[in-house]
Amino acid sequence: MSQIVLYWHPMSSATPVACALAELGVKHERVKIDITQGEQRRPDYLALNPNGKVPTLTVDGAPLFEALAIEMWLGETYGVQQGLWPAPGTPERLQAMAWSTWSYVTYGAQLVRLQAARDLGTPDDAHGTSAHKGLDQLLALLDARLAAQPWMLGQAYSLVDLIVGSVIGYSAYIGAPVGSHPHVAAWLGRVQARPAMQIDA
Repeated sequence: MSQIVLYWHPMSSATPVACALAELGVKHERVKIDITQGEQRRPDYLALNPNGKVPTLTVDGAPLFEALAIEMWLGETYGVQQGLWPAPGTPERLQAMAWSTWSYVTYGAQLVRLQAARDLGTPDDAHGTSAHKGLDQLLALLDARLAAQPWMLGQAYSLVDLIVGSVIGYSAYIGAPVGSHPHVAAWLGRVQARPAMQIDA
């Protein structure tokens, strides 16, 4: 079995990776990188992740960074046999890749805009309002999907729910109109209630 090490900081973009490891039951070591003290800029850490951010996962010493890449790798490596990630060559695998990327890239682009407006103290200016509208439109797409099925890929929970749910959950925290989309809100509650999501901060 591979030796897995997660470099993380609580309440950061590394948290969904920690949740995914818990959901899959993957044995691993966890190393805290104190981003409040600048430990992510130490030379030894930058050698693993030149971005100087968390998370980083090492597999037998080889580094993998970017949360989405780590989450999809975990799904492909450990999730298929547990029924938590679709098998290669299936239509569901294509949907898993598409929706996971959608959450981080398409939805994430609007989320970054809202975060920036919030950080500047101007969530109601033109930029913040535009970001809010963009998120609302994307949440409507997700709501339509979840109106037709209980989970992202159909009738069963998968890591796609964890991946997408982590992004949507954070967006709700900073003011995205998640509550205006009842199917999304109900689904998010189910995702967040899973034991693996209760990572100790």
